[in-house]
Amino acid sequence: MGHAILTSDRARSFARALLVALVVAVALGSTGVSDPNARFNDLGHKMMCTCGCNQVLLECNHVGCTVSGTMRDELTNQIASGQNDSLILQSFVQRYGATVLAAPPMQGFDLIAWIMPFAVSLLALAGTIFLVRHWARQQTVAVASKAAATPEQAKALDAMRARIRQETDTEGGL
Repeated sequence: MGHAILTSDRARSFARALLVALVVAVALGSTGVSDPNARFNDLGHKMMCTCGCNQVLLECNHVGCTVSGTMRDELTNQIASGQNDSLILQSFVQRYGATVLAAPPMQGFDLIAWIMPFAVSLLALAGTIFLVRHWARQQTVAVASKAAATPEQAKALDAMRARIRQETDTEGGL
């Protein structure tokens, strides 16, 4: 019985140590302490090269592109100086304009850039559904009006069909 209590105490001690390690890891992660290379990679993929290539900053592959090199050096220096990510992005926007961001910010007027593609797609889908239903309704009305022919109209239609069959009959061939 004493052995079981000892094992249980070891398990509890191990669980406490694991919990403390987890709390420390979460605390360090929430304070923004991270690898500078990871931050460089993350921020570099949130910005566009401004040389006109329309590529992400870290993916710019133009031979001799001096813009991406300058921007990368500036990013490295700002990360090394300890600025947080939002300040770094703001400084790049101030220097190069809002087009430096790979994705528009989700606030203010730029929010329209996120909403419009979905809104236009939904409106187009709704318009297509409305149009198809309208056409189907028109076709149903046309078929119903043909079915309600008077006896005189039915005789005239039968005579017309007989004449068409007679004129298109190809007994002798061509």
